[in-house]
Amino acid sequence: MSAYAAGSAVAIEPIETKDLSAIASLHAVCFEDAWRLPLLRRIFSVPGTFGLSLRQDNEIVGFVMCRSSGGEAEILSLGVAPAARRFGIAHALMEATIILAVKRSLAALFLEVAEDNEAARRLYEVLHFHQVGRRPAYYRRRDGPSVDALTLRRQLAARDSGAP
Repeated sequence: MSAYAAGSAVAIEPIETKDLSAIASLHAVCFEDAWRLPLLRRIFSVPGTFGLSLRQDNEIVGFVMCRSSGGEAEILSLGVAPAARRFGIAHALMEATIILAVKRSLAALFLEVAEDNEAARRLYEVLHFHQVGRRPAYYRRRDGPSVDALTLRRQLAARDSGAP
């Protein structure tokens, strides 16, 4: 199967203010601790914040949000609609983020992932992220014990720019 549903029009685009309501709705579906619209507006008002959305048939089905500072960037959140998972959308968004980070002359990307999120951990491993830290009991779960956050890092290089 291709990376996306057959016959669908797909586009990865920068997140704009007009997209934040749809992103907030999607975030609420993807995460227990949903980021509401006012928080997203505050996040995107901070200099150095950027993000990408993936639209399938003109509907946002995935997003990645980042914040850069000091020559590096942190991936704040990555989400894909449950019905659109397992089609390579998160991978495509992360690859586009890596290319964009290199174009912005950033030296590294950081992120945190729940230790029990096996699918995300496999994705980040394929994308050459390496564990550099751990935050014990960082993610609180509604039904169950808290889970450690693993801090991952990927060094960026010119070869990551997407250029041949």
